[in-house]
Amino acid sequence: MNATTDTVNSTSVCVKIGDSAISDLLMSVYIVAFIFGLVFNVLTLGPILQQVRRQNVLGIFLLSLSFSDILFIFTMPLWINYYHQNHHWQLSVASCSVAGFFYYSNMYISIYLLCCISVDRCLAVTYPLRAKTQRTSRCAWVQCLCVYAGVATLHVTVLFNDNLADAHDGRDDRCYETYPMERPVALFNLLRVAVGFLLPLLVLVLSYGRVLSTVGRSPGLSAQAKTKVRALSFGVIGIFSVCFAPYHVLLLARSLVFYRSDGTRPDGGYCQFEQKTHFAFSCALALSSLNCVVDPVLYVLVSNGVREDVKACCQSREREGVDEEAASRRQKSNRHLI
Repeated sequence: MNATTDTVNSTSVCVKIGDSAISDLLMSVYIVAFIFGLVFNVLTLGPILQQVRRQNVLGIFLLSLSFSDILFIFTMPLWINYYHQNHHWQLSVASCSVAGFFYYSNMYISIYLLCCISVDRCLAVTYPLRAKTQRTSRCAWVQCLCVYAGVATLHVTVLFNDNLADAHDGRDDRCYETYPMERPVALFNLLRVAVGFLLPLLVLVLSYGRVLSTVGRSPGLSAQAKTKVRALSFGVIGIFSVCFAPYHVLLLARSLVFYRSDGTRPDGGYCQFEQKTHFAFSCALALSSLNCVVDPVLYVLVSNGVREDVKACCQSREREGVDEEAASRRQKSNRHLI
């Protein structure tokens, strides 16, 4: 009981989170991510399923990515309400933990699925004949299941070992905004930065670097096809960096400052650093939620097969609308004749 009380007191002193326009800004980011993420993922779900029925490997990765994004999007209203209440979690402790679980699980599922897609593109371009035996729908499903199982198991373990009194502060009702952090949390943060960000970023850079090198030397590809491949490569790395780099850079800085200073002292350098960087860290976390918007836009619109399916779906809906309108006109004219 005393330990919990000390944590509450140090939390309120270490970083003061008051009512400000910052909460409205963060809430706006989550609202944008919720609306556009839901619309884009729902619109592209049908065409992606068509690709999966054709046993298209990219379609399987896209479906797994979309499923993770949709699960995260359904919990986003909880975060919108959290920032609407100026960083006060009005719901239960369990809902805070579940919302955090889906938030961070989606982040790293997306990161590793992007790596799977980059490696698949690299194999398809660099070793088109040899990779046919490896680039199968069964192999793609196994990779997706491994990513889901690995990330979910890790975060479930963290969830069950998490101190809910710290994650959902008894007095300030904060959700995963606990200061100062504990040593196991700081160590886990360093692991997340290394394995969850730096390693996947290295895989992305190496894979798309190989793709660009191979495409540049290929005389059989047209200039338009090469431009498309370059746009996809730079787009993936750019979006990956914009959505995930700021959060992990600040997470690394917070953990290193904690280790280098006495994090238990409210007037120490660590708490001052947390106070100064709290707004930037909250914005970086909100920025990472936009990956559920850019995932379907980037891959679905760049991929030729999926883009054609989108057009086909739109055209079929337009034809249905025209047929319904023509049928209603015929009914009206028949009534007029009668």
